[in-house]
Amino acid sequence: MDPQQQGVGATQAQPRPQPQPGDSSAILAVFLTFIAIVSLILIPSSSSIKSSLAILHQIPEGHVGVYWRGGALLETITHPGFHLKLPLITHYEPVQVTLQTDQVTDIPCGTKGGVMINFEKIEVVNRLRKEYVYETLRDYGVQYDKTWIYDKIHHEINQFCSSHSLQQVYIDVFDQIDEKMKDALQVDCTRYAPGIEIISVRVTKPTIPDRIRRNFEQMEEERTRVLIAIEKQKVAEKEAETSKKMAISEAEKNANVSKILMEQKLMEKDSARKQEEIDNQMYLARQRGLADADFYRVLKEAEANKLMLTPEYLELKFIEAIADNTKIFFGEKVPSMILDQRLLGNFLQEISRNTSMKGSAYA
Repeated sequence: MDPQQQGVGATQAQPRPQPQPGDSSAILAVFLTFIAIVSLILIPSSSSIKSSLAILHQIPEGHVGVYWRGGALLETITHPGFHLKLPLITHYEPVQVTLQTDQVTDIPCGTKGGVMINFEKIEVVNRLRKEYVYETLRDYGVQYDKTWIYDKIHHEINQFCSSHSLQQVYIDVFDQIDEKMKDALQVDCTRYAPGIEIISVRVTKPTIPDRIRRNFEQMEEERTRVLIAIEKQKVAEKEAETSKKMAISEAEKNANVSKILMEQKLMEKDSARKQEEIDNQMYLARQRGLADADFYRVLKEAEANKLMLTPEYLELKFIEAIADNTKIFFGEKVPSMILDQRLLGNFLQEISRNTSMKGSAYA
């Protein structure tokens, strides 16, 4: 074999260089460190792994951050935002401090009469006060609402049902259960867990056996019919009362109109009577005036006659009357009757006396 072939063969026979153990260990360490950092950053905040491994964590709005180190609750309370902690040593939990609604479902209870009913859902609106977060979690843990809301609702509902009948729980006092549950929860929370504030309680209608429920439905139907009948009766009474009032009003109106017309007629009659009285008085005064005038005229004529009818005047008139007579009577008595002066004197005296008596009577 020539030297060239020997060189080639020697070259090919050299072993390949092997990688050093220290180089691969360094690469693996860098890779694992990168993976750990990425995992600590990318693990979701709800994961329990991040609670212990994460360095950077986030507290959402409406929550505060509480921390445990070695199982002991720390007094440190953080506000919403990003925060740092020691991995593996410190564990954190976000705790809600705004209003939250806890739904307690499927609550069986027995009434005073022994009937089993079930409350499907009771909603409790509550809030954990921020200044009492440390004391509440220290005494009752993160699941404080299980002790003071979920378990307490079961207890209070059973206490309430056991002291009331089915009629009371389902109908009579059902509208009072909300307030009673709220007061019962708040009293114990104020005494033992003052950080828990009960805002309101909403209780849904419990489910009862179908047979009893049908009885209640029939009772409600009958009650509805009775209420409808009562309302109809009230409407009829109101209509009758309205008709009565309208009739009374119409009668009063007619009576008032008749009274006014009667008063008007009476006033007219009274006016006519007064007018007649005035006319009578006027007529009487007029007649009295005429009578007085006649009396005065006659009186004056009598006075005038008394002054005028003297014996001489009457004798003159007698003679004139005789002279005007165209008839002449002949006989024994005629001359003596006509010319008898004594008879003529007596006649004149009688006339004068009568005139005097008339004048005295008028006076």
